[in-house]
Amino acid sequence: MKKIIHLALSNILILMLMFFAVAACTNQNTESEKQKSESMENTTVNKKQLRHVVLFKFKESATAEDIAKIEQTFAALPGKIPQIKSYEWGTNNSPEGLDKGFTHCFFLTFDSEEDRAIYLPHPDHKAFGGELGPHLDDVLVLDYWTE
Repeated sequence: MKKIIHLALSNILILMLMFFAVAACTNQNTESEKQKSESMENTTVNKKQLRHVVLFKFKESATAEDIAKIEQTFAALPGKIPQIKSYEWGTNNSPEGLDKGFTHCFFLTFDSEEDRAIYLPHPDHKAFGGELGPHLDDVLVLDYWTE
């Protein structure tokens, strides 16, 4: 009988140790996940970025080759101006018909207004504007800070 009681107590003790081990691991994982989540939130909150949106409406006289050259020249600017943190572009494909003739959207990201202030008068940006000018009917620029 003593062996049965001793065996039962041993099993209970083993089960209790296993329970506490699992609980400790679960609590540690929960704390780790909470810290990761807080870290990601702080990074997101502290990493506001300045977006620079540029829309082009080309003249009817602009050829496909002219437009392709402008696309390539604009795409080369991030390699020449390090203040541009990211760059993407595309052509309009909205079915709404509200584009008012604007066909191209360029989306640049800067870390600060100072970086944008370096970009705007930069010689490579100015040279791009010189190539663009003869083919451009209208341009729309909108800058905003990410929220």
